[in-house]
Amino acid sequence: MKGRASLRAVPESVAPAEAVSEEALGVVGLSAEAMTPMMAQYAQIKAAHPDCLLFYRMGDFFELFFDDAVKASRALGIQLTKRGKHQGEDIPMCGVPVVRSDEYLLKLIAAGFRIAVCEQLEDPAEAKKRGGKSVVKRDVIRLVTPGTITEDTLLDAGANNYLTALFGRTGEELFALASMDISTGECLVSECSAADLAGELARLAPKEVLLAANLDGDKKLRTMIEGLGAALTPLPDMYFTAAAGEAALKRELGVAALDAFGTFTRAELSAFAALLKYVEITQIGEKPVLRPPRRAGSGSLLLIDASTRANLELTRSLGGRKQGSLLAAIDRTVTSAGARELASRLASPLIAAQAINARLDAAAFLIDRQMLRSQLRDVLKAVPDIARALSRLALGRGGPRDLGALHDGLAAACDLASRLAVADGAPAEIGAIHARLAAEDSGLHDQLAAALGDELPHLKRDGGFIRAGFRSDLDENRASRDNSRGVIAELQARYANETGVKALKIRHNNILGYFIEVTANTAAPLLKSDAFRHRQTLANAVRFTTDELAGTEARIMGAAERALAIELECFDALAALAIANTRTLCAMAAGLAELDVYAALAELAEEQNYARPQIDRSHAFHIEGGRHPVVEQALAKARSGPFIANDCDLTKRRLWLVTGPNMAGKSTFLRQNALIAILAQMGSYVPARSAHIGVADRLFSRVGASDDLARGRSTFMVEMVETAAILNQATDRSLVILDEIGRGTATFDGLSIAWAAVEHLHDVNKSRALFATHYHELTEIVDKLEGATNVTVSVKEWKDNIIFLHEVVTGAADRSYGIQVAKLAGLPPALIARARQVLARLEKRHGKPRAALEDLPLFALMDPPEPEPEAAPDPLHDALTAIDPDSLSPRDALEALYRLKSLLVAKG
Repeated sequence: MKGRASLRAVPESVAPAEAVSEEALGVVGLSAEAMTPMMAQYAQIKAAHPDCLLFYRMGDFFELFFDDAVKASRALGIQLTKRGKHQGEDIPMCGVPVVRSDEYLLKLIAAGFRIAVCEQLEDPAEAKKRGGKSVVKRDVIRLVTPGTITEDTLLDAGANNYLTALFGRTGEELFALASMDISTGECLVSECSAADLAGELARLAPKEVLLAANLDGDKKLRTMIEGLGAALTPLPDMYFTAAAGEAALKRELGVAALDAFGTFTRAELSAFAALLKYVEITQIGEKPVLRPPRRAGSGSLLLIDASTRANLELTRSLGGRKQGSLLAAIDRTVTSAGARELASRLASPLIAAQAINARLDAAAFLIDRQMLRSQLRDVLKAVPDIARALSRLALGRGGPRDLGALHDGLAAACDLASRLAVADGAPAEIGAIHARLAAEDSGLHDQLAAALGDELPHLKRDGGFIRAGFRSDLDENRASRDNSRGVIAELQARYANETGVKALKIRHNNILGYFIEVTANTAAPLLKSDAFRHRQTLANAVRFTTDELAGTEARIMGAAERALAIELECFDALAALAIANTRTLCAMAAGLAELDVYAALAELAEEQNYARPQIDRSHAFHIEGGRHPVVEQALAKARSGPFIANDCDLTKRRLWLVTGPNMAGKSTFLRQNALIAILAQMGSYVPARSAHIGVADRLFSRVGASDDLARGRSTFMVEMVETAAILNQATDRSLVILDEIGRGTATFDGLSIAWAAVEHLHDVNKSRALFATHYHELTEIVDKLEGATNVTVSVKEWKDNIIFLHEVVTGAADRSYGIQVAKLAGLPPALIARARQVLARLEKRHGKPRAALEDLPLFALMDPPEPEPEAAPDPLHDALTAIDPDSLSPRDALEALYRLKSLLVAKG
């Protein structure tokens, strides 16, 4: 079944063909009748993983059979073939090359499938020794699911790939989440209320969510998870137990108590239990890197709901791409790990003023030291992804280049630490990074430097990655392998000399191996010698061998295998040493990522002329010269002129009612202030001349809405649901952005709802808020609300057109200029003329829109548009039209000019 992972126990080894049970075969709908040993083995393995596509290794291909083949061929767009028969029917089959399996895995994962990767566990030659009908031993080595991917080719280098376990009970108001990025070992834990769950999941953006069976029937929860694009995997309730979670965490972290990592609730431990159990199942016993869990949830982070994240396009645009998002606009990182850290900080702004200012101090330190920053960024550009390389090594999927990545990362860390050591006045954050980069690695770097060659292959089975001189026995076997031609040539010359047969040759083929060949008429000396044993007679040649040649062949043929075996032994030893240094390497990787982020934010601030915000625990929100970071850069790229900066001060007048025509820039102004708050609380400089922000606990933005057809919700219903969430949760420390509340229903209804919402925000929530509206009647409410004021986005009228000035000024707009905007949009002139006529009649009945509408005939009964007046004759125009400049003589031209001049004077 697509979308569900198999959780059945994986067999220790595959049963022989004759031992396949009818029960196992029944799981996959097969019968033991006339089944070949290979297909019986396939059925046994498939029975253990019925909910996965089985990638069954056969030589250089992964093959899929039966329904798996049909599904995979359709999803991958590859040919469906057949192999043999079962119960008289052709067996469907398709296959993908092992060397290209990653790209096919990516397509299948994106299509919602899980894959069980079944590898050959022995050489086919070993199977042959057991008998002609013996099957190569195979077994599943891992289950590939959206949340358990580790291959670089399948991952987004700049984004985390979280697997999240969600624990709670139906009807409870509190949920626990345990998340892990298997590709890096990063581990997060949090608790949140049911109301904040969607926002917390949106912050994490997990690729796969593990859900207890008791919650699997919650349709609202399932829709929420699937709406985020995450795969949903139900697990048995017995996997979610606090005792098992505590024991698993202690085991994985190698500690006897968890006190050093904080206090975990029973719900959080239950979530950890399921998370670690699922990792154990999918990785078939391999242990991934697990960093100490970090708490990140309500109480420490700015809470941003899922709708607000989408509206503000923080990490993805509304089209689902990074391009056009805030993250794309501010990302100046030069490493993959730095890009992930920046995305994480943007998704999780802080609420502790002290911690925010510590981050700002670190950015300021590098802004003030441009040369040091440039040097650090040059070194960082060459830093590989240490965390992901280490994770692959721990899971047994690493290669020589992963060891090389650790070597290069350690060298870069040492270089960066030395540069930071001589920098005076480093703030606490930079000092902590220096300490992690300068940590001892137990000689790992030196060992890697001594062992690894300069050119490293992608796969360890290719060999050639251990440096010459590191192991004497490896050098000897390489010499035997590489000097085989010389050894054989020397042996051939000696045999020719001893027998007197000058035409004697030593040859090789895949059947006989090395052999001595002479012509039939020169074979006598060899036939008489006890040293030469006859092997084969052909029409024109006779072939022999000797004990010495057989021994030489064994040494030559075994040398390559022994050389590779020694290299693999070295690889395992180096990988084990790296894993023993996991804690140091993880800390170093985190330090490198953070240093990249601070250097990138400093680069951004200098490049875009951002200012350091003043952050404290007050209720201030005073922005001078604020700009929208995404729009500003888009205008600069298109060379469309400078962005018009605007102030926003919600400190005393904490609610601004914003009016102005469409396209004037209201939404941009609303969004830019929300983005400035997010950038400030993540620890970044902001696009403004200055900014004083008292930290917000929650940020809400309802700017634009659309139908939610899947749940039967209209645009207006979606708007009301989101507005209700804001008014029910916002506090006096929150920042609220609301745009066009009430526009999706009748005029009086919408105006009434908007009026009440403004009063509630002002009197009950007492939040700092920007409230944009086209209801001009609503502007009168500020006279009754002490903490509210009117502002408008100014425009200029010119010859029946409007010019957008994009300036926010005090006051209220007297009208919406909707007809002018409609004209700019290209609506037919007759429609524009009729709209003006209707508007004029409505304005005569100001305050009585319903009565005015009743006075207007509808459809065919409406007054026809007044015809445009016929243009009066224009003698000047007619005279000018009659002139043919090419046929005029100089005298005629002068007379024509005088005539036109006189007509102009007459026209007055």
